Amino acid sequence: MSTASLTPIARLCALVRPRRRRRSAWADRAVLILVVLLGLLVLVGPYLAPYDPYRSDAAMQLLPPSGAHLLGTDDQGRDVLSRLLVGARPTLLSALVVVGLGTAIGVLVAALAALGGRWADEVLMRCCDILLALPGLMLALAIAAALGSGLTASIVALVVATFPATARLARGSVRRTMSAAYVEAARATGVSRPVLMVRHVLPNSLDEVLVNATFQIGGVTLIMSGLAFIGVGAQPPSAEWGAMAASASAYMGTDWAAAVLPGLLITVSVVAFGLLGDMLQVRRDPALRGGR
Repeated sequence: MSTASLTPIARLCALVRPRRRRRSAWADRAVLILVVLLGLLVLVGPYLAPYDPYRSDAAMQLLPPSGAHLLGTDDQGRDVLSRLLVGARPTLLSALVVVGLGTAIGVLVAALAALGGRWADEVLMRCCDILLALPGLMLALAIAAALGSGLTASIVALVVATFPATARLARGSVRRTMSAAYVEAARATGVSRPVLMVRHVLPNSLDEVLVNATFQIGGVTLIMSGLAFIGVGAQPPSAEWGAMAASASAYMGTDWAAAVLPGLLITVSVVAFGLLGDMLQVRRDPALRGGR
């Protein structure tokens, strides 16, 4: 996923974050607390659900919020709160899987390009350039449609769409590290190129890549939910937030909670991980910390 494809997310984060030079410790703590809460929601959300999120009851359709159903029920009579709690896992965990796989593949491609010499570097980077030339969302949509609708298909599609940008970023970081004095000294002592890459180059080249991966989590969450919303990603009766918003959009005027709250949770998740990436970027770059 290219940086340009994440521009709307960066703009959204800019609306709620203070300027870097005026950023205070409480803002960083608030971001960390929000991310931890989202993580806990993924881990324990299904166990907190008061009802079975997939059990339909025709007699309980579109009930308003009440003591029995705090957020009401949807058009199938399913408890909305239960589905929101359970939906955190497929929504956020799938985004983490995509970013994890995309980052691992991107770093591997960068390492192979550095180890393989000029021709390997040219071939691998030109392939990444071809993928980067295509809009990330359109590429993911095309791959997901070709593989068939479903959560697995959208995960594979987004891994293919995201790893080229990571490979490009990692390649630049690896090349800079390989020219460092301590790497040259290790090479002079006779350390082989694979050992040099594993022990010295990669461990000192991943800071920028990990910050970029944090930024990507929000963007991938948004695209995964978008694919589910248009019917290419997670399919009903899945409690994935994008699929929930899609199925509830037909009766938004009757049951606002089932339609609005999944979108609100997606927005909060995107902003939270965007701000976390911004915080990590500030901490790793001394120039950005100068005015704190």
